[in-house]
Amino acid sequence: MADLLANAATWLAQQRTKHLSQPVLYRRDSDSVTVFATIGKTEFEIDDDYGVVQRIESRDFLILTADLVLAGVFSLPQRGDIIEEMSGSETLQYEVTAPGKEPCWRYSDLHRQTLRIHTKFMGPA
Repeated sequence: MADLLANAATWLAQQRTKHLSQPVLYRRDSDSVTVFATIGKTEFEIDDDYGVVQRIESRDFLILTADLVLAGVFSLPQRGDIIEEMSGSETLQYEVTAPGKEPCWRYSDLHRQTLRIHTKFMGPA
């Protein structure tokens, strides 16, 4: 019997990508791929060794796991990769990273169909 929840998750991920996303360029070294991403955010609270809590907000890019193919090879995000997003006539660059020891990405659903990639703004390209 088919897994109804997995099928529903696949359908929802496809609908999100079709209706709530925009093309971005995902780049690692000289390899790149255009993927459709939904923009989100994550708020991190990092407690340093001196008792100070820092609140850091990440700009997140949600993409289908199967879409991240670099140089013909399925890939997972890596710290230091670059995502380029168009804003009007300007190209904005974001570096894949996360504060402290936090991972720079995670699966956004139980069926691992969508990646939530954490980034920080680097400036115009």
